[in-house]
Amino acid sequence: MQRSDYLLSQLDVLEAESIQIIREVAAEFERPVLLFSGGKDSIVMLRLAEKAFAPAPVPFPVMHVDTGHNFPEVIEYRDRRVAETGVRLVVASVQESIDQGRVTEETGRRASRNRLQTVTLLDAIEEHRFDAAFGGARRDEEKARAKERVVSFRDEFGQWDPKNQRPELWNLYNTRIRQGEHVRVFPLSNWTELDIWDYIRREELELPSIYFAHPRRVFERDGMLLADISYANRGDDEPAFEATVRYRTVGDASCTGAVRSAAASLDEVIEEIAATRITERGQTRADDRASEAAMEDRKKEGYF
Repeated sequence: MQRSDYLLSQLDVLEAESIQIIREVAAEFERPVLLFSGGKDSIVMLRLAEKAFAPAPVPFPVMHVDTGHNFPEVIEYRDRRVAETGVRLVVASVQESIDQGRVTEETGRRASRNRLQTVTLLDAIEEHRFDAAFGGARRDEEKARAKERVVSFRDEFGQWDPKNQRPELWNLYNTRIRQGEHVRVFPLSNWTELDIWDYIRREELELPSIYFAHPRRVFERDGMLLADISYANRGDDEPAFEATVRYRTVGDASCTGAVRSAAASLDEVIEEIAATRITERGQTRADDRASEAAMEDRKKEGYF
């Protein structure tokens, strides 16, 4: 007899939806790949992929677009997590793109390799003939991400055009593409930052240590705390100091800001996130503060 009082929690509903998306894409596309940075969203995605196919291994590789300016703690975690799961890791190197003349290193105080990732990613997709790339974007992050479909079409140049996206009715996804085109797939579209942290706590997932409060030498720029590292191009008018901070997101260390925090445990982080009214990208990503259109411009170029 079917129970009439069977209820799913919020996390169970989100998990089931994401697993369905991952399975459908794996069935419909020939060469999917999961974009894995070692950040909390990609960590949750990899866990969902494990659940989607257990007890079999994850049937597609993971790929990290490596700027060469990453936090060492994140790279160490990435390599260890990949070894634990046995999944194949593809590293697409921005430094190699620079060495090959595919992109030009930015100069100046605010130089970053964040935008350079676009060419490196698209070259890797073409080289490996990936036709679907799982990304960890969530609609709550900012306005441009909220326009995305779950299965988001990219043309033969890797570009995103919001006017050219296919309609999605309920959980019906259009997966048809032509030669040279691909899709970005966002299984976490309907999750929030707080959902991610609640799921990490429930699943007892390990995270890179920079997500929790720790002492770090930083400097202030445009109201953000950036790590005092050689490639951050700190000016003489930007004195470095030590502060107790943590990171809400990970990325290129030259443009990813820390937040002052004493949250040293999962429970403390969740309490802190529940009280904040500023999105993680708005608070910690210098490149997204350039203008309201910054993220949408980069999406149209093909990275996000």
